[in-house]
This record gives sequence, structure tokens and C-alpha cells, in this order.
Amino acid sequence: MQIPAFKKIIYLLVVITTLSACSSRKNIVRETPRAHGNESVPRPSRKESEEAHRNNVQIQQENKQTAAITYTVPTYIERFKAIAIKEMNLYGIPASVTLAQGLFESGFGNGELARVANNHFGIKCTSDWAGRSYYKDDDQPNDCFRVYNNPEDSYRDHSEFLKRKRYAQLFELDKNDYEGWAYGLKAAGYATNPKYPQLIINTIKKYNLDQYDRPEGEIQKIKREDRVLSQINQKIGKAVKDSIIRTTPGHKLYTVTTGDTLYNISKRFGLTVDELKALNNMLDNNIKIGQQLVVSQ
Repeated sequence: MQIPAFKKIIYLLVVITTLSACSSRKNIVRETPRAHGNESVPRPSRKESEEAHRNNVQIQQENKQTAAITYTVPTYIERFKAIAIKEMNLYGIPASVTLAQGLFESGFGNGELARVANNHFGIKCTSDWAGRSYYKDDDQPNDCFRVYNNPEDSYRDHSEFLKRKRYAQLFELDKNDYEGWAYGLKAAGYATNPKYPQLIINTIKKYNLDQYDRPEGEIQKIKREDRVLSQINQKIGKAVKDSIIRTTPGHKLYTVTTGDTLYNISKRFGLTVDELKALNNMLDNNIKIGQQLVVSQ
């Protein structure tokens, strides 16, 4: 039995209409990417993308020599352990934690941000960032990341970044308490990965990074806490008193007078200059009349 010609025409029209509708729906799905449920991801404009590309090309050209360097885990640790120890002595962040974060965040120095932008911790631009930027897709297309002149600046900015109110309580931990820091960073919102503490701790144990951590005496810890917490509170407009003066017995303190130097004070109390500086968490030899120094443990 043959189908009449006019019925064939109607059937073909129905099929074509159906296929066109399906194709149209497929195009809509491709052009509206989704994130966080039903929220649309804002796409950068063509002009913004072109500007970001030009910026990145310039950064890449300027940092060709840095980008050509490759690391293994051992060579990365050897290259940056001294920097991590220096930051620990200044601020109390365990060197093991800093190194583990650097290894993890930078792909032991071989990630794009580390090679091209000298950014070893994936720190993004914030409203107060006045430096240069590098653009890379992350949580959003063309997310803005900080660019540093060298890796040392990245390590220092990592320490400065943690000197915020949300992380303040971490600086009250011992500077060799890497587990406390790992769990504290997660609790304070540094990372969203629920396994972040274990990732950091496992990295420290795997590569024996805690060998670079150093304990500190009680007085040293108080001085370091007061200095760092004062800096944090200055950022939020609050003043802090030096609690070491309240907690240190009077016979362990010396008040600087005219003609004093760190050298003659240290000799007077049977210390080396370095020991006296360590007791007071001093970064240089500058002292002033009336300043109180700790001269005994």
C-alpha cells in the first residue's frame, strides 16, 4: 500500500521541525555554562579576554628565565627551605607548613603561576593589591592572581597574607606545631578542601619537613606573639600592649640607658649579641633609651 504524496510531505515537515527544535535546545545548553547549582558563570567580554591575554604574554616574556627552571621535590625543598625558616623565625609560621603549602600549591615549583608569576601559593588579587596581575581560569574565568618579582617576595607575601584577624589565633601556637597549624588553617577558611589538613600533614611527614621547624622559649614566644598580633591589630585599628613586660620578672629585664649598645649589654649579662637578639625577637641591632630588654630566660 502506497502513502499518498501529500501525506509524505506532511510527514517530512514534521520530522524537519522536530530535528530543528532539538538542535536549538542543544545550542542553548552549550552556551550557558553552570556553576554552584543553577548560577550562571559570568563570561569575560571579548575585550577583557584580549586585554588579559596581552597582559599575560608580557609577563611571560619578562619571566622567560624563571619559567625555564624546573624542580624536583628535593631540589624545591633545597631551594626554598632557608626562606621558609626565615619566615618562621620572623612570624612563627612553621617552616614545614610553609614548605608543604608551597609544594602543594605550586606543583613543587613547576605550575604555571610559580614559573611565570613567581606565585608559589596561588594567592589571588584583592582590593588592596597594588602589584601586577596574571590572569588564569580558576573559580571564575580569568581570575586575577598576584605577580611577584621573585619567589622570595611570594614567600613573604604568604606570611603577610596570614597576618589577618581570621588567622590571628594560629600565631599563638608553638612555631613547631605543624599539625595545629594545618587544622587551624582549614578551620579559619584558608582552604575549602575538607582533606586539606591531611594533605599538608602527609606532605610534611613524607618529606621529613618538620626537621626545619625550631622550638622557642617561653619568653621568645611571648615576644613573637606580641609583635605579630600587634601588627595584625594595627590592620584592624586596635592597639595591643606588650604583655612580655607584664609577664617577665623584673630581675630578667634591663632598661636601655645612654651609651648602651647590644654588645655591651650582652657582655654585661653573659650573653652573645645573637642570644640577646633572639631573646627579644629583634631583627636588627637598633635600640633606644628607655627600651626594656629581656636579658635572661
